[in-house]
Amino acid sequence: MSATNTTRPEGAEIADEQRRDAMRGEPPFAPEPARSSKFATALKESIVTALIVAGLGLFFLLLRTDTAPGGLALSYRWDLWLTFIAIAFFGRLVLSLLLFQNEGSLSDRVGGVKLSANVASRLGKIIGAALFLLALTFPFVIGYILPGRERYMIDLAILIVTYVMLGWGLNIVVGLAGLLDLGYVAFYAVGAYSFALLAINFDLGFWVCLPMAGLFAAMWGVMLGFPVLRLRGDYLAIVTLAFGEIIRVVLLNWGEFTGGPNGLLGIPRPTFFGLEFGRGEGSFADYFGLEPSTLHRFIYLYYIILLLALFTNFVTMRLRKLPIGRAWEALREDEIACRALGINTTNVKLTAFATGAMFGGFAGSFFATRQGFISPESFTFLESAIILAIVVLGGLGSQIGVVIASIVMIGGIELLRNLTVLQLVFGSNFDPTEYRMLIFGVAMVAIMVWKPRGLVSSRSPSAVYKEKKKIGADMVAQGEGH
Repeated sequence: MSATNTTRPEGAEIADEQRRDAMRGEPPFAPEPARSSKFATALKESIVTALIVAGLGLFFLLLRTDTAPGGLALSYRWDLWLTFIAIAFFGRLVLSLLLFQNEGSLSDRVGGVKLSANVASRLGKIIGAALFLLALTFPFVIGYILPGRERYMIDLAILIVTYVMLGWGLNIVVGLAGLLDLGYVAFYAVGAYSFALLAINFDLGFWVCLPMAGLFAAMWGVMLGFPVLRLRGDYLAIVTLAFGEIIRVVLLNWGEFTGGPNGLLGIPRPTFFGLEFGRGEGSFADYFGLEPSTLHRFIYLYYIILLLALFTNFVTMRLRKLPIGRAWEALREDEIACRALGINTTNVKLTAFATGAMFGGFAGSFFATRQGFISPESFTFLESAIILAIVVLGGLGSQIGVVIASIVMIGGIELLRNLTVLQLVFGSNFDPTEYRMLIFGVAMVAIMVWKPRGLVSSRSPSAVYKEKKKIGADMVAQGEGH
């Protein structure tokens, strides 16, 4: 090999490979580096983990301030702090010995046997059918399971289904088109305020304002799409984040039109063909001869949001099989190849933003009529982060994954609110509501370490030739705007 070739990176690499091949199997051999024992490595990692937990929990767990005459009283909770440190130490020790130091991926070691494509598809259909049947009968079944708590559970189910709908709407932009959107809550806010202003100022009903709110949100989605047509990845995320904050600030400062920080009051409730859910003559209960109950309105709201969510899923699944849906997935995989095929990426991006924004507007209009009051504080960046976390946790592009993630995230947060059984472990002074976000965050980190591609890590390609097949999520591009 000439000296000129060896000075180039390609030539130097080839020469190094040839030298290694020539010396293979001949002395002198390099001594194998000494390996520390598994227990020593696990012990070292456990100590580091315990020290990190001790530092993070210094102000959250150990120190506590209470209001007292003349100022604040500082107290120390040594038992709670040491309990968390011990749990972190022994938990990391067990995980290091049993999981982290073994060969193979973590999901393979924990998940067990991998399912074939046909079995996974059949299992997904069974789970989807079971969830659909449960959703249809939930308001009536929950009364027999938890008598006396129907109103709370139905209200929680309404919240979960609302986030399912928002997750499906964002899944079009992030999961299908591959455009990372951190300002999705802006369309949620546009839909809510559009419905509220139309209903209050023009005395229009819910079903009349609903399509108009979705149309206004779609128009704002197109307006967002134009400035970000040439942006990708982190730059796209920053611009969408700024757009969400701009909408919130406008709603906060335009007091004459939006009510400013005071919000909008007196948003009309939805009626059942003109029948209001109240007491007295002409109400829903009076017309059907039922005993007046506030539970009727909650059941009606539940089926409204369930209908909107099912409509969102139906339209999304139909669009995936149309040319525009295949163009979204082509854009997600490779934008350059998408342009080489003659696809107009400008229109593809705009349709993705507009469609996802429209469903966000529908969800926002339902939120406004459900609450009866809206304010800019309901549409912060935290809402966008939760919706995006639902999409990523469930699996980008997976519809059933969004449902499971919404149940886990929204229902899990509320479940931690009522976990008084943790007081048996951490003491009677332990209040789960103070640490529910901390516990839930740790659980989310654990799930993403275990299943980095989401809870549902298989995909069904939209373009099917002869036989329908499943593909792994690692073969699909993520929502990074590529």
